[in-house]
Amino acid sequence: MGDTYRSGFVAIIGRPNVGKSTLLNRLLGQKVAIVSDKPQTTRNQIRGILTLPHAQVVFVDTPGMHKPFHLLGEYMMREVRGALSDVDLALLVVDGSQPPGQGDRFIAEELVEAKVPVLLVVNKGDRLGDAEWLRGYEALGDFLGTVVVSALTGGGLGDLVRRLIDHLPPGPQYYPEDMVSDQPLKFILGEYIREKVLELTREEVPHSVAVEVEEVSPREDRELTDIRATIYVEKDSQKGIIIGKGGQMLRSIGQLARTEMEALLERQVNLQLWVKVKKDWRHQEGSLRSLGYR
Repeated sequence: MGDTYRSGFVAIIGRPNVGKSTLLNRLLGQKVAIVSDKPQTTRNQIRGILTLPHAQVVFVDTPGMHKPFHLLGEYMMREVRGALSDVDLALLVVDGSQPPGQGDRFIAEELVEAKVPVLLVVNKGDRLGDAEWLRGYEALGDFLGTVVVSALTGGGLGDLVRRLIDHLPPGPQYYPEDMVSDQPLKFILGEYIREKVLELTREEVPHSVAVEVEEVSPREDRELTDIRATIYVEKDSQKGIIIGKGGQMLRSIGQLARTEMEALLERQVNLQLWVKVKKDWRHQEGSLRSLGYR
């Protein structure tokens, strides 16, 4: 590849709901992170891999930075800080449709503490408000530069990729060129189910949900994969909401998730879902570990 090939790890950082996961999916041209209008949708570090002829960028999507109110929230913040300790560059993603707020200032200060180079990415650039807002964001830190983008339309993303690659060191190709994520298949399938719960439910229910995929079994005799998964909630009342009247809500969740799974696997899916109560699991160390939040 020679000395001209560049590669590195790039953390995507920002407040909840600024469009980090949408940005990652758009950059990769493929869905690797679930998207929702609910805050704190992303709970884990999610790596997405962009391979070009002259560079490989390993993006690390992170949970939105927030003040934690339970052990799950503390885990999520450890994920963010862990990502910052091991990357070559950070993208601070802000919402251009709103003026800078206290949350943006808090994150900018965290980035200074992390001592990582930062590129400011103003998302929702097609809805950018007063020019003072942009200057306000730029005043939050000593950034390498500013790129205005729209994750929804793709505007400005070519410029963003060029700019960030310029700041990566010469390095190897870490992953095969056809690989877009290093997440295990069970994790991705579980996230598809959780996304549909986020989409279809309201209030406290989405944040109280965890999903465990217990089985993924392709059938040799036909183009079909059996997938068995459990949706965990914290209260009996939440279980009733997820199941719905006559099981209708659970059927809707399953149908929507199955469509995503079949597109990913390129074969038919037989999805079986169960709903169980794991009382106050977000506050219990053992429950968090058992559900993959370590």
